[in-house]
Amino acid sequence: MGNICRSPTAEGVFRQLIVEYPALNQLEIDSCGTIGYHVGEPPDPRSVSAAKNRGYDLSTIRSRKIIKDDLEYYDFVLAMDKENLANLLNLAPEQSQNRHKISLFLDYSATKTTCVPDPYYGGSSGFDDVIDLIEDASKGLILHLLKHNN
Repeated sequence: MGNICRSPTAEGVFRQLIVEYPALNQLEIDSCGTIGYHVGEPPDPRSVSAAKNRGYDLSTIRSRKIIKDDLEYYDFVLAMDKENLANLLNLAPEQSQNRHKISLFLDYSATKTTCVPDPYYGGSSGFDDVIDLIEDASKGLILHLLKHNN
């Protein structure tokens, strides 16, 4: 929602993982929130620490709020949970040609979990759990992109 925990973690993890795939190195990857509470701020220090412990760098990421133009510009707009999914769908009217771009990030995961839980109010283990889910979904998204590389 605020673009300081889950989505910047996903951005950092996905950026790092695609380095191994030259066909995907031209991707433009960004993260944003559906609310503007933290615009311009770096990711939560707990997200930064958990990511760093796993070899991911979030230091250059700054929070921003999604805008309608993002739905036009990006090919995939992935939500971390159903509330954010609903917020994104509200940006794209029913008749919009961009609604098909919006889905849950964990749709690309092998797990049966559908939403990445928000670790903000929990303990430090929640940030590691988020990375586990994001790594899994990122790998699934990479396979999807390689399969449909156009």
